[in-house]
Amino acid sequence: MNNTALIITIIGAINWLLIGLFGFDLVGAMFGGQMSALSRVIFVIVGLAGLWCINLLFKDKVPRHNAA
Repeated sequence: MNNTALIITIIGAINWLLIGLFGFDLVGAMFGGQMSALSRVIFVIVGLAGLWCINLLFKDKVPRHNAA
């Protein structure tokens, strides 16, 4: 789930990069404009994936080993 959320978040970030640099919304262009139902669903999915990725900030990077 973490990798899927991360991939979706990266795709969303690329879309925002295109909007910032060129004023071009790739998701909107592909799915009928920013306000189309499908585009809005995709935006919600990207947003939820971004929220999911917050847990990656707090996840231990190095596994802990119990000394017995």
